[in-house]
This record gives sequence, structure tokens and C-alpha cells, in this order.
Amino acid sequence: MRYLVIDGQGGRLGKLLIEGIRREFPEAEIAAVGTNAAATATMLKAGADEAATGENPVVVASRRADIIAGPIGIVIADSLLGEVTPKMAAAVAQSAAVRVLVPMNRCDNLVAGVGSQSIGELAQDAVKKMKEVCGQQSWGERL
Repeated sequence: MRYLVIDGQGGRLGKLLIEGIRREFPEAEIAAVGTNAAATATMLKAGADEAATGENPVVVASRRADIIAGPIGIVIADSLLGEVTPKMAAAVAQSAAVRVLVPMNRCDNLVAGVGSQSIGELAQDAVKKMKEVCGQQSWGERL
């Protein structure tokens, strides 16, 4: 199973997602793509197998991933304070991968129904959703 974690700014959410994936799926192949060098470095330190920074790595890695995880802004052009380009958002949105998007009420993108959960709680819920996806019997038919 190939996981792709995408994050920007400081990479804290990406770090938490990678740690959770590594804990729940020790054999997982985890790629991390940061929208900036700081986010990439943080995710690499968290245990990603490989990491890159920028637009083209998002495009290429989105084609290879089975599951893509990150803040909801990775599918919204110009989000994360402008760090997500339209090409990046389109690549993630058009990927055949399952997307596990963490609702973050930041950067002028407000998600209705999202309470005041901490980033840690949101990351835990995202990993739980990945476990549910991996446990679905129809998952193998998707690949």
C-alpha cells in the first residue's frame, strides 16, 4: 500500500499523519511531499520513506499513491496561504487514490460541522479512516 502525505507551512499535520500511519501500518510505503522545504523536512524526520518538495512531486506522487492524506486545502487551489497551486490541487483531486482530507478551518477555507478539535485529534481520526478504508473487502478491486 502506497501512502502519500502532503502538507505545507510547518508540516505538523503531515508529521502526525506519518507517525500514525507508521504506527498502524508498519510495512507501509510512505511518501511525503511538502509545499515548502520546512514541511518536507518535518515529514521526513517523522518517518517518511521518501520526500520531495513542490508542485511536480505532488503531481507525480499523486499518480502512484493508493491513499493520499493531508489537510483539506490540498484540493483547493491557492490554499495554505497560496502554497497549493492549481496544478497541485487538480492532481490530488483527479488521482485514483482514496483521499483522506483533514478538515482545517484556516486560510479562508471554513468547513461547516468542524468543531474545535486539535490537530492531533484530527490526525488520529484521519488514520482511523485509513484503517477503515484498508479493511474494506472491495479495496483490492480498486487496485
